[in-house]
Amino acid sequence: MKPHNDYLSFIETAPNEGYLSTNHEYISAIPWIETFETVIGKALPFAPVKAALETAEDNEINAFALPDNDPIKAQIREISTEALKDLGVSVISIRKEGTGRWLRTNSSSDRVVHGVSGLDNPSRLLKSTGPATTVFRKQQGIGYTDKLGDRIIGTFNNCAGGTTPWGTMFSAEENFQDFVPEPVNADGTSLDPAKMPFSIADDGINGLGNVFGMAGNKYGWMVEIDPANPNDYGTKHTWLGRYRHEAVAIRAESGRKLAFYSGCDRRGGHLYKFVSSANVSNPTSKANSRLLEDGMLYAAKFNPDGTGRWIALKADTAVNPDLPSVHAGKMITLPNPDRAAGGTVKVEDDAAIAPFKSQFKTLGDLYQGSPEEKQGAILIDAHYAANAAGATCTARPEDTDIGPNGSVFIAFTSGSPSSSDGSPDARVFKGPNGESPYEYGWIIRLDEEGNDPAAMTFKWTAFATGGEPAEGGLGFSNPDNLEFDAKGNLWMVVDMSSDKLNKEIPMGRLDKDGKPIKQSDLRAIYGNNSVWYLPTSGPNAGQAYLFGFGPMDAEMTGPFFTKDQKTLFLAAQHPGEVGGMRKDMASETRQISLKTTEGQEFMQTRVVPIGSNWPGKQANLPPKPSVVAIRRVDGGTLS
Repeated sequence: MKPHNDYLSFIETAPNEGYLSTNHEYISAIPWIETFETVIGKALPFAPVKAALETAEDNEINAFALPDNDPIKAQIREISTEALKDLGVSVISIRKEGTGRWLRTNSSSDRVVHGVSGLDNPSRLLKSTGPATTVFRKQQGIGYTDKLGDRIIGTFNNCAGGTTPWGTMFSAEENFQDFVPEPVNADGTSLDPAKMPFSIADDGINGLGNVFGMAGNKYGWMVEIDPANPNDYGTKHTWLGRYRHEAVAIRAESGRKLAFYSGCDRRGGHLYKFVSSANVSNPTSKANSRLLEDGMLYAAKFNPDGTGRWIALKADTAVNPDLPSVHAGKMITLPNPDRAAGGTVKVEDDAAIAPFKSQFKTLGDLYQGSPEEKQGAILIDAHYAANAAGATCTARPEDTDIGPNGSVFIAFTSGSPSSSDGSPDARVFKGPNGESPYEYGWIIRLDEEGNDPAAMTFKWTAFATGGEPAEGGLGFSNPDNLEFDAKGNLWMVVDMSSDKLNKEIPMGRLDKDGKPIKQSDLRAIYGNNSVWYLPTSGPNAGQAYLFGFGPMDAEMTGPFFTKDQKTLFLAAQHPGEVGGMRKDMASETRQISLKTTEGQEFMQTRVVPIGSNWPGKQANLPPKPSVVAIRRVDGGTLS
């Protein structure tokens, strides 16, 4: 039962044959707990653990601190182990038959790199490279160390990713902050596992790393895996930075620097670029992985006039954060000025920025250790270091992809603020009529100066904007994963929150108190999450065409084309996340306010299934995440 299939990578070893790698992102507590025994065939001790949580302070348990003979610790460990084994990356070998169907071939390379890989088998511990390894290898520091050196237990919260020209895939560790502590100390060491205790709620099972004493600074990285190597359980390249990675776009061109682009999918997250010190010789050589061991990580500064520059995240970079007031939520998070205490603080007063800059002149003043240890700590604390350096807080950058001419396309999924994480720069991220905040998202195109992947300046333009056509949008909301076909057309899937889908919207779009319904709730009008096609050239460039809808409560993810363009792989993630298993074909009839393209309001009657049985074809089957292969019945290309 592998839940929450996200990024898909298909690396071909021969025509119509190869390795399909699939990310598994997170646990939806409702369907996972409800159907685990049915699907897997064994029970987990949910009842006694929930009973213990009900009597615990704040309904949380620091299982790491419990004695090993405590039965609750053993039960939490059992649940956490099974949950983490359902996350990570799976690799299977597949082949297309003459009928056009794809079948699994069960090669010796098939394997799972999951959340506790290496826990009981040290040969399966993940490796790491780059400056942060000097912090990992510390036996003693300001904070917590796991004593495993530069080796790491598992990978989890694996969201989107990327596929290299040299035949490896990258998996992005995104919302790791739900499982282990995210903030760190000034020397890059972790906070104590007690800072992220174990808990169970409808919206998730949190603190899964707690009982194992996982070090928080070892999660939130990009993980490289060679699917063809059965002994490869992944390498975390720390020069790519630690933050809530969503994806990676790769420019590997002979005679030029290697460039990796990735976004931090949080409200107020940044766009980053890694540039290698050495040049690429052969883009298809596996030696290119070594280029990730030396270079520099940069964060993007977007200017409202469509220009921008890259800020190096290194010790001598000046501390110069943007004012809280320029952000949609009027707040920015910064490294805690009390560096002995570590962690972060929320800053809501513009007047607090000048004293912060006076106290810390450079990023090196914020972090401790030798030069290499300081660089490692900056990379470990990349998001907060980038905030301190003045990188632009953006609108949840999700997928990044490279267009045919080298342009970088970024899906900024939502411009709404968060009271805890932050929000986008309101001067840059505006709706089609100047609105800020703006929930529905954008696809932005970034062009490097001189089309050079190592350039330090760029230009950016809005390629596509979400929202209703009557308001200047293209009819979708919350763009997420992107994929280019061979003709340069952009394919996109959207990710609206499951709890917002298909809710009733009354005529006039006013709530029960007579106030306008919030943008976030208005996403109900867009139906289920969906798949779109956007030409990037020709007379229809920048237009959006609906390709298909996903199952109930599901997010469509992972679009990936085969080289011959005859198959499009997609993943249906977390069907039934809110409604659970659909029982006896249950449904509700709901009234939803829509608008014509001219802005005239009308009411739609929508029959909405409650829960999901996807992909089963009978009633009362448990919903299961799945991978689908889309092809034409005539065998032709899809683009």
